[in-house]
Amino acid sequence: MLAIVERTRALGVHVTGLILGIESTAHTLSFGSVDTNGSLFPSNSSLFRPDEGGIHPREAADHHVDSASSLLDSMVSSEDFSWDSVVAIAFSQGPGLGPCLRIGASIARSLSNSLGVPLIGVNHCVAHIEIGRNQTGCSNPVFLYVSGGNTQVISLSDGRYRVLGETLDIGIGNMLDKFARIHGISFPGGPEIERLASMYLLNGEPDIKSVMLPYGVHGMDIAFSGMLTSAIQKVSDGIPLGHVCWSLQEHSFATCIEVAERALAHTGKDELLLGGGVACNTRLREMSSIMTNERGAKSYWPEKQYCIDNGTMIAELGRRMLECGINTTMPNSAINPVLRTDNTDVLWA
Repeated sequence: MLAIVERTRALGVHVTGLILGIESTAHTLSFGSVDTNGSLFPSNSSLFRPDEGGIHPREAADHHVDSASSLLDSMVSSEDFSWDSVVAIAFSQGPGLGPCLRIGASIARSLSNSLGVPLIGVNHCVAHIEIGRNQTGCSNPVFLYVSGGNTQVISLSDGRYRVLGETLDIGIGNMLDKFARIHGISFPGGPEIERLASMYLLNGEPDIKSVMLPYGVHGMDIAFSGMLTSAIQKVSDGIPLGHVCWSLQEHSFATCIEVAERALAHTGKDELLLGGGVACNTRLREMSSIMTNERGAKSYWPEKQYCIDNGTMIAELGRRMLECGINTTMPNSAINPVLRTDNTDVLWA
């Protein structure tokens, strides 16, 4: 790692100061950067794809170790990057899978120490919000966070991003991946489920009656386990996979949009921001737009490369925190796999 730093310092390319961000919470290791003016640079990322089953934390961590040097080499070969321009190192401190988080944290500490720049441990969930605000220009939205491990409806209040509602069992992305895996679809399963659902719609008017699924809204919270079990059974009963994929999307996305609408009504806000990997889905975006248009509000979402886990979003939150004089000392840089969205003080918003 240090050899890469020394080798590339000789390039002599200088830009506005850069914050380097390191994302390693789960299946993705990613390095991205943001300059001190808030300009975003695309991440260099590698996704761990298990041969079978779900993500094993240790196997994912081994993937991160094996991928780190080549990803950094790719980043520093960019004309936009110079080690001499790096003014801080930001990393995902949590939440996430412990073994994976430790890899990113170790790389961040090493780089911070070798470069002599501040270390900034950031909240992965909050980073999704800040990259969305940067990209879209929305100011104070309700945030619908839909990813593999998380499903939350969030709003800024009294200096923190408060969780107004969330999943009671599994994240929507994990639910979709489990359904996909059972039916032979490789990880991540969401894009293929979306494709199969779209193919089904080409056959004509959709039929909802034969594929009704449990609707898991509980006040401001959501549950997906019953929906998943029922969808699996529908396929076992002989209903075509594409038909069930369409229904699973319609039901699961409708629950998310319903609680997001309640959050807009409760807070009086008129901006809804989508984030997390599932926010790449075209149908979810369409449903979001329909709902907000009917309310006289507006939906936003970042580019797909910034919806999924990426180092650039970590760098962007690091930039916000650096502007407020926040950094992380080495003794306080331990990871926190169970870090909550509402555990972070938001001094910059």
